[in-house]
Amino acid sequence: MVDSNIEESGLRRSDLDPNPFKQFEKWFDEAQASVPKLPNTMTLATADRDGRPSARMVLLKGFDERGFVFYTNYESQKSEELEENPQAALVFYWVELDRQVRITGRVSKVSREESAEYFRTRPADSRLAAWASKQSEVIENREVLETRMKEFEARYPGEAIPLPPFWGGFCLSPDTIEFWQNRPSRLHDRFRYTLQPDSSWLIERLSP
Repeated sequence: MVDSNIEESGLRRSDLDPNPFKQFEKWFDEAQASVPKLPNTMTLATADRDGRPSARMVLLKGFDERGFVFYTNYESQKSEELEENPQAALVFYWVELDRQVRITGRVSKVSREESAEYFRTRPADSRLAAWASKQSEVIENREVLETRMKEFEARYPGEAIPLPPFWGGFCLSPDTIEFWQNRPSRLHDRFRYTLQPDSSWLIERLSP
């Protein structure tokens, strides 16, 4: 359910933190309190060198002043597209709050150490699945995947499962972050932060 008080009060310039990361943290904390499942779900949009777009859902695994971090197979379609064209976009939509956040920027790999630190926090079956799945490749049937999973379960019994060399994190460093709040009659509130050459952020209201 959308909080009617949020919809009626909307979003005002005076509500916004000058720092978009702090503003995002505020909204993200409220989403975590209101969204029952996976409030960290976001759409990642990429494009290949020819500009052909593709999009999929991924999970936000961290954010700070550097940007927004997610993890994946470095041999997947999304990773190949990011190698060819490192410009990407993220979208969060929290229906329970009727809020959207749009982010654009340049993506780069996080350090191997950061990827390994996160990988160790994943459940054992998720770590094994990272080895077993040749993400985005065509496979003949489900049995191929399950057979590979059994092979890696035998190779890495217990919890000592190493980080695959083809798996790790990306960080999207934003140049724009837009906050959207639903309002009645489709007269929504939109504010865009744009990174300036001196590393400050310009805040502008956009027409809905």
